[in-house]
Amino acid sequence: MKYYLIVGEASGDLHASCLMMEIKKNDKDADFRFFGGDLMQSQGGVLVKHYREMAFMGFVSVIKNLPAILSNMELCKKDILSYSPDVLILVDYPSFNLKIAKAVKHSLNIPVYYYISPKIWAWKEYRIKSIKKYIDKMFCILPFEVDFYSKHNYHVDYIGNPSVDELLYKFKNYQLQSQFRAEHELSQKPIVAILAGSRKQEVISNLHYMLKVAKSFPQLQPVVAAAPGLSLDFYKSVIGDENVKLVFDKTHELLINSQAALVTSGTATLEAAILNIPQVVCYKVGGGKLTYAIMSRVLKVKYVSLVNLIVNKKVVTELLAHQLTVDNLTEELKNILPGGKNRESVLEGYSQMKSLLGTPGAPAKAAKIIADSLV
Repeated sequence: MKYYLIVGEASGDLHASCLMMEIKKNDKDADFRFFGGDLMQSQGGVLVKHYREMAFMGFVSVIKNLPAILSNMELCKKDILSYSPDVLILVDYPSFNLKIAKAVKHSLNIPVYYYISPKIWAWKEYRIKSIKKYIDKMFCILPFEVDFYSKHNYHVDYIGNPSVDELLYKFKNYQLQSQFRAEHELSQKPIVAILAGSRKQEVISNLHYMLKVAKSFPQLQPVVAAAPGLSLDFYKSVIGDENVKLVFDKTHELLINSQAALVTSGTATLEAAILNIPQVVCYKVGGGKLTYAIMSRVLKVKYVSLVNLIVNKKVVTELLAHQLTVDNLTEELKNILPGGKNRESVLEGYSQMKSLLGTPGAPAKAAKIIADSLV
């Protein structure tokens, strides 16, 4: 069978690569072509466009890069038509993927599957109309998504969360501490992991606050998890003269060797929780209280971090917009360090979250459903 996959960021590259590995177990003749990343390329097939050329975030960035976005979209449509796959598999990235789904449904008689639902339960709920019209199968990885789609009379397959599989597999035989510290020339001080996002604007907005706070704890050493789609020169331009270590392509290893983490909202909040690393969720945006008020009206959910959303209560502190100040973040980091007043409650909440996510096997379950449907 011929499979065409589309992802738009680093987390999608990881999830899709694991799905591809499982698809090959069901289909020894699987042929892949994709918009994706290095991890997908490691599974074989043809990389048409790298996600780092597609990751535009925010209204200004999108407008500024509109010609590139439209060019990527046209390239994708034409390439799919030329390749004529047996199935199209989309991974999150809804602003791009739903337009591609519509075009494919109008031009090819093939199934369109969505691996990892876009977060329409948080905002842009109107996208359910396009999903019901153009998506033949939706694979959900968050338990509350099943009820959300049920309210819209749309059947989905809940497969569990692939982050559980990816992290359990990755760290099954992982050697801790000494090897990691030696490889990255780190001192023996306890580490606080800094995860400032995977897009340039996220890093620019959040990293300054995270580093300033982390460096105010002299007993700790802050280490920045550098996003694979961003360059060393970019980080140097943001960090300036700060003497801080950066670690590329080792985010999970960094987390597992850390006492705590400061994390920009996204998939990383879930990964830190699965690895039992207490965290503070940070998301600085311009506009202060006004932006926060708008966000509160636009968002359909009480929380932004996946941890809190899954458990449906506050497990980790979220400092959003004007709430992300040096004083607030300093206090919240102190609270989750060893001996801090919130550390144990955070870890207890993580345990509840993992029980709700269910057992491992998400990519394998999805691959089996896809294989059975294409027979």
